Amino acid sequence: MKTGRNSGAHAIVRLIAIMFLTCAAPAWAGEADVIAAKVAKGRDGTYDFDVTIRSNDRGWDYYCDRFEVLAPNGKVLGVRTLYHPHETEQPFTRELYGVKVPAGLRQVRIRARHKPRGYDGETLAVTLP
Repeated sequence: MKTGRNSGAHAIVRLIAIMFLTCAAPAWAGEADVIAAKVAKGRDGTYDFDVTIRSNDRGWDYYCDRFEVLAPNGKVLGVRTLYHPHETEQPFTRELYGVKVPAGLRQVRIRARHKPRGYDGETLAVTLP
């Protein structure tokens, strides 16, 4: 083990490098992450969702093209298709209205799909009102 003046300097340089690499990590986990959602129950018993997504959109061949509301068992309860990239609008919020949720369900999960990467991003668990 080295001792002397340089050993402390090397330790500081290593610490700074570790801090830099940690801070340089991607700002999100996947190509399309669900970062927020608001939910309201309609008079007819269906649910309306306002879903906020942060995605790495880079044009027509590389963008978030849908999100889904899922039951805890994975069954798809509702789908919103997104027909264009949102390169200049990040994050963005879109709605999905009239989702039928089975009686007794207290929570759903929302996930987003990225073309061509699929469902690789963060999902969000939402408690129903």
